[in-house]
Amino acid sequence: MAKQKKSCTWHGDNKQMIEYHDTEWGVPLHDDRKLFEFMVLDAFQAGLSWAIVLKKRESFRKAFSNYDVKKIAKYDVQKVAELLNNEGIIRNKMKILAAIKNAQVFLNVQKEFGSFDKFIWQFTNYKTVVNKWKTLKDIPPKSAISDVMSKDLKQRGFGFVGSTICYSFMQAAGMVNDHIVECFRYKEVQKIKN
Repeated sequence: MAKQKKSCTWHGDNKQMIEYHDTEWGVPLHDDRKLFEFMVLDAFQAGLSWAIVLKKRESFRKAFSNYDVKKIAKYDVQKVAELLNNEGIIRNKMKILAAIKNAQVFLNVQKEFGSFDKFIWQFTNYKTVVNKWKTLKDIPPKSAISDVMSKDLKQRGFGFVGSTICYSFMQAAGMVNDHIVECFRYKEVQKIKN
């Protein structure tokens, strides 16, 4: 019998969650469109489970113009109404309005820094923070870095960017490696060029 690889257990036996854990979570991300996608998804996850968000991920992608920030920044009242009627996504008016506002602010950040990537990775000194958690209980919901990031993003006008949401974003974007030490992905994601 083949020996089973050690893994983080937060994904349970949900196939989508396992796939996400095994291929995306903790991988250093530098593509602005993908970074914006995680910003949107993490905001919509607030108060809900990541499994719900992942289940609706494809619908979110379609509903939000494949995360084309320039298009989203121009969404109007009619588009908001359309999104509120879209059963494929999480229909929360405050989160939808925040996604639109965040797209507008995101464009300002791109103008100022050349890319959102250049701006956001400055918080970790342009490298992944490698943690050494032994159990899932050790993983914090936020950090000193996510506190600073949250404050900066809020000052710029971003919404739904509390420290806990920022920390989830950092985990998703590979700004922190929060795989437990025994997880097979712990060392794998460290080998990926930052």
